[in-house]
Amino acid sequence: MSTAAARLEVWGDPIAHSRSPQLHAAAYEVLGLDWTYGRRRVDETSFAAELAGLDASWRGLSLTMPLKGVAHAAAVARDRRAELTGAVNTLLLTPDDGPHGFNTDVGGIVAALAEDGVTAVPRARIIGAGATATSALVALGELGAREVEVVARRAVAVEPLRALGRRIGIEVTDASFAASAHSAVPLTIATLPGDASLLDAAADALAQSGGLLMDVVYGQWPTELSQAWDRAGAPARSGLGMLLHQAVLQIRIFVGGDPQAPLRHEDRVVAAMRRILEAPAAA
Repeated sequence: MSTAAARLEVWGDPIAHSRSPQLHAAAYEVLGLDWTYGRRRVDETSFAAELAGLDASWRGLSLTMPLKGVAHAAAVARDRRAELTGAVNTLLLTPDDGPHGFNTDVGGIVAALAEDGVTAVPRARIIGAGATATSALVALGELGAREVEVVARRAVAVEPLRALGRRIGIEVTDASFAASAHSAVPLTIATLPGDASLLDAAADALAQSGGLLMDVVYGQWPTELSQAWDRAGAPARSGLGMLLHQAVLQIRIFVGGDPQAPLRHEDRVVAAMRRILEAPAAA
């Protein structure tokens, strides 16, 4: 693909907290690409008009909440992870046949867990049943999980995940936050918003049997769940690892069109991006 100057952005609402511009800028500097990457506040209502207003200078978009569903609908082609989850967080803007959609959240979860030595897991727990939970479930399927418990406020919210589980060979069961105890699992993936409020008793019950916690939140850390894991003396990780690795996959897509094709000097790219994450976030 051409490496001429190009424009990219991350869209969502809210969007001011996003660290994607810094991550992508660091990567393109290492790669020697004269690309610009900004941010734009876009909601579901304005998405179609904003997308239609982009000219040929645009190469791609990163999408965060609440745009992953409308981006999925806008894509003329999608990768398997996007098809399974119904969520697109990356649009490659091609001048010939329209936007191609990808889900790099799944791969970001898988790669972040691998850094913690988790490359296979027979069973696990997901906390929350929103859009990110679908990516977590597909990631767990790729890690070999065949039993996944989903803890949600409403049992009906788990039904789409149960249906997805049937498609990928996972038995999905539901559990309540009110449960006083949960069966033991080696891994928990939390997909709740960072400001989600939980009773200490509910969080502690989950922590006592939850194994390693991967919490997708990174902008509001520590979360109530991570503090419960700390009280239980169990390991907890923020969403920074997922953020890093999903961004690497996005950059592969923007540069070469293929999330599986490593970048030139990818080790240097990842190191530069990791330094950004290790630095304090700007106020």
